[in-house]
Amino acid sequence: MMKVNRKDKKPVWQQLLDQAIHNITSGVWAPGELLIPSRELAHMLGVSRSTIQIVYEELLSRGYTVTSGRRGTRVSHWKQITEQAKETATDGPVPPSLPLLNSAVDHLHDWFRGKEQREVDIDFSPHEPYMDGQFQKNWRQSLLHASAAMDLSDWGYGNPYGFTPLREQIQRYLSLERGIHIQTNQILLTSGAQHSIDLIAQSLLVDGDTVSVEDPGFPAAWMAMKYRRMQVAPVPVDAYGLVTQHIHPQSKLIFTTPSHQCAAGVVMSEPRRQQLLHKAAQEQFWIVEDDYDSEFRYRGEPLPTLFSQAPSHTLYLMSFSKMIAPGIRISAIVGPAEVIAQLARVQELTYRHLPIMDQLTLTHFIENGHFMRHMRRVRNVYRRRHEAMTKAIIASGLGERFTLSGAETGLHMLLEAEESYDEEALTTLALQKGVRVYPLGPYCLESNRKGWVLGFAKVDEAAIAQGIRRLAELIL
Repeated sequence: MMKVNRKDKKPVWQQLLDQAIHNITSGVWAPGELLIPSRELAHMLGVSRSTIQIVYEELLSRGYTVTSGRRGTRVSHWKQITEQAKETATDGPVPPSLPLLNSAVDHLHDWFRGKEQREVDIDFSPHEPYMDGQFQKNWRQSLLHASAAMDLSDWGYGNPYGFTPLREQIQRYLSLERGIHIQTNQILLTSGAQHSIDLIAQSLLVDGDTVSVEDPGFPAAWMAMKYRRMQVAPVPVDAYGLVTQHIHPQSKLIFTTPSHQCAAGVVMSEPRRQQLLHKAAQEQFWIVEDDYDSEFRYRGEPLPTLFSQAPSHTLYLMSFSKMIAPGIRISAIVGPAEVIAQLARVQELTYRHLPIMDQLTLTHFIENGHFMRHMRRVRNVYRRRHEAMTKAIIASGLGERFTLSGAETGLHMLLEAEESYDEEALTTLALQKGVRVYPLGPYCLESNRKGWVLGFAKVDEAAIAQGIRRLAELIL
């Protein structure tokens, strides 16, 4: 028999419902058993009939009972999970084995932070930009302003292309700073380079297509392509960039970092650029141009983009991760309008749209001049640190033992060793001395090149000199 506890904070109907469900699931009320009519049960319990009707309606809606008109409401026929079944079902289905995913993530971890996750005094990370209190103060101002100025309509489902005012700001920046003159419908916002690459793979390629990537190069690019079941063909890189004659003849897409090669740091020469563009037009493949840190150039202005020379064959990737901060997670794909429209359809299906708050904040950050002031400030910081790095390498004697490349542009340079050199041994020794350096190995697919990718964005001038000195002491 059910009871009502007047001291219980639960509503009376909830108390009775819980008891009824317990009676059914424990077998006290057997399947097919007729429930007491609501009027009669209400009288027995001293509650209103409407309370009992709520309980019966809930039981019916949850499938614990069935009703058959004049025959009344009965307990439904259903199977209670036995204790033995519970024991065998506690772990649930076994997820499929995904060796490709696991190996790819492990590789990315090695590339990004190294095999040993220990704290160090000096970290020559090539992955992160310089950030300071001024940036954080300005970003906070933009965040508060964006939040206060938001309209209710901003909280609805957004445009899969991205927030239009932000794309307008990006359009203006690319026109003024990179010589890329486009319409806003040629810009699609994403949440980082890996998202951009994954979206391109889903939109423009099919299972089994061949894509060519630089070797050494950007590991996240080929890992994303492999996971999307593409055939990845490595293309060697020399002092002039991607060796175009080694591009796989069946390639549907070429991923390249021509303005500052991701790893070797070299700039693709003009003859190679023209060879690549001619080949793309002749063989009808896509060029994906990742322009991740070319804004930071130490000899003259940033170089012209491939996109500005061949806009019908090129997809241009830009990211605020290196320009401002990785935590912003906003990037853009620029390309022909019909291609961007296809990417936007896939985006709408798979991701819907980016978080609106981040887009609003970045829009305000750019509109109010914080972005360009930030860029001027960090360029000065990087110029000093770049100079400190090159001087320290030369003064230490490392420049005589190894080959330094990639010092004209970007936030890292390559200290290259002979192929027989044990780069892992030196990497481990450096860690023991409190210095983290990044071996070239994780950037390579088939290449046997050896060396260390040294970033300087997050290391001040004194630490750069000390770190290079410690490194030299281990070698010379």
